[in-house]
Amino acid sequence: MPITLRDDLSEKISTGELHCEKELTMSIISGKYKIVILWHLGHDGALRYAELHRLFADISDRILTKQLRELEKDCVVSRKIYAESRLKVEYALTDLGRSLIPIVESIYEWGKDHLAFYVEKEKSAVGRVEAQVTETSVTHG
Repeated sequence: MPITLRDDLSEKISTGELHCEKELTMSIISGKYKIVILWHLGHDGALRYAELHRLFADISDRILTKQLRELEKDCVVSRKIYAESRLKVEYALTDLGRSLIPIVESIYEWGKDHLAFYVEKEKSAVGRVEAQVTETSVTHG
């Protein structure tokens, strides 16, 4: 079966607009849910559509389907359809997709190591705004 890349990626490659390997990698993994999809397929193994959908509280069917189709077109996820009484579709990482797991793991570890820093920065920013509002209320009150 011939490989057909995503239109935007195919165009960038054919026109020479893809400037470096980092840009290729980011193009493959960029998307609000792609990293999490890859992480779960890498750690949990093959998952059905409904199992993937349950991982995200706020994802629409349209967006999940779009993300999965892009990963499939980029050859990092495979989709297998089983002929059963009820249609069963399962998604799994390809060999190429499994090669992304160390990158996904690094992104996860970086986030885990630095989340507290960003939470603290946000809390202190909110505290400063609340203090300014209180100060303004007192002086103008």
